[in-house]
Amino acid sequence: MIDEQTLAFIQAHAGDDVRQLALQASRYPQVNMRVAVTQIEGLRLASAKLPSWAATEGLIYPVRLSMEQCSSEQTARYKASLVGGERLADLTGGFGIDCSYMADSFSKTTYIERNEELCRIAEHNFALLGKAISVINAHSENVIDSLPHHDWLFVDPARRDGAGNKVVALSDCEPNVCLLEQILIQKATKVMIKCSPMLDISQALRELHSVSEVHIVSVNNECKELLLILEKGGGHDIATHTINFQGSRIQKFIYADREEPVAECEYTSSVGRYLYEPNSSLMKAGCYRLLATRWNLKKLHQNTHLYTSGTLIADFPGRVFEVKDVCGFSKRELRELTSRLKKANIAVRNFPERPDSLRKRLGLTDGGDDYLFATTLYDERKVLITCVKA
Repeated sequence: MIDEQTLAFIQAHAGDDVRQLALQASRYPQVNMRVAVTQIEGLRLASAKLPSWAATEGLIYPVRLSMEQCSSEQTARYKASLVGGERLADLTGGFGIDCSYMADSFSKTTYIERNEELCRIAEHNFALLGKAISVINAHSENVIDSLPHHDWLFVDPARRDGAGNKVVALSDCEPNVCLLEQILIQKATKVMIKCSPMLDISQALRELHSVSEVHIVSVNNECKELLLILEKGGGHDIATHTINFQGSRIQKFIYADREEPVAECEYTSSVGRYLYEPNSSLMKAGCYRLLATRWNLKKLHQNTHLYTSGTLIADFPGRVFEVKDVCGFSKRELRELTSRLKKANIAVRNFPERPDSLRKRLGLTDGGDDYLFATTLYDERKVLITCVKA
């Protein structure tokens, strides 16, 4: 798919600045510079995002947008851990990362993609990776009626409108899975929909009526994607799985949607020895009271999603801090604080001031080992909690 001169140029300039290479196209008339720049940039992105693919010689990469939108190797492996059976069809194949990893759990896998160029790339890469995946160049809406029954269907709707603007709501994405929901659950035992991490989960559950599971996936405390599992009979007793890949650890918290509304937790105006901040997946889920109940923690305020305890809970699904000091905002207290603290990582939680403004007011520089949480306690007192990672 890439001519020999362009391939040699790619290999020779793999470490060069692609912007500079693009400006030098006239110096290399024998080289397809557009292709070369795309491959050099793609390999660079894959090195961080898809290390196993980057280590495989001969793979072809798509344009930057497709590389940015595709799953990371870590999140693709997570999706693959959820599926299995005889037949899988990926209705929106894209670069093929998710399809490639999930295919290992099925006897027969079909990749469907409307973009002809992506189909050619996927067919080339699947063969090189030893994946027996059938490739179909078509709009999924046009072929879904003719598909046989599958164990799993996978859909990653395009999150850009006709003008190229980003969209989030499921009904604004293409294909519109809200309109296709019934045919999807008729054609498969289970359906996985990959959604934007910005998606309003409550709104999605109002638009879709067959959701049985929600998976909120974060990497290093950054929410990367939401996965909705659909099946016949879904729509009630929905299980939410919060996942955070934190270095070599995996933080998991699973609960049923009926648990959070009835959970009772204890609030406190007294900060104990340890402070806990939920990871981004839990924050996205909005599972606040149940979290306190499950881990036997006290919550600092109804709207302050920080927790405390007197004894250490090391495996809490989030960040854990040891408290050094708690002070109010009187002149004396602030003077004592700034006399011993010159640098800190400042965060605000349920507090009417931005971190930069507070840092300027306190005269602190950013960074260091100390963390300073500006927050509100159960008795409505505004406090500063100084702590270090436990």
